[in-house]
Amino acid sequence: QVQLVESGGGLVQAGGSLRLSCAASRIIVSSYAMAWYRQAPGKQREWVAQILSGGSTTYADSVKGRFTISGDNAKNTVYLQMNSLKPEDTAVYYCRAMGRSGLYWGQGTQVTVSS
Repeated sequence: QVQLVESGGGLVQAGGSLRLSCAASRIIVSSYAMAWYRQAPGKQREWVAQILSGGSTTYADSVKGRFTISGDNAKNTVYLQMNSLKPEDTAVYYCRAMGRSGLYWGQGTQVTVSS
C-alpha cells in the first residue's frame, strides 16, 4: 500500500522558516508528479507547489519566492522549504503523488504561523 508521510509542521512566528518532509513508500517519488497542497480552516484545499519527474518546479503566486520544493531520490522524500512565513500560511499541508498507478495523499501536517 502506498504511503505518504508528512512531517515537519509546527508553530512558528511570522518571518520564520519550516521545512516539511514527505516520505514515500511503495512508489518512487522521482517517477511521480509530487506536490504540496494546503487547507486553511473554512477554506478549500489549494495547490502550493509541484515538482515533476524531470525536476521542473512550479509554485502558486502566493508562495513564489518564499517556498522551495525539492526531492531527495536517495531518501525517496520530497521537501517543502518555507521561508518568510506569514500568518496566512497557516494551514494543514498535504503531500500528493500523481502517477501511472494513481493519485495518493498523505495525512497532512499542521503549520501555524503566529503574528
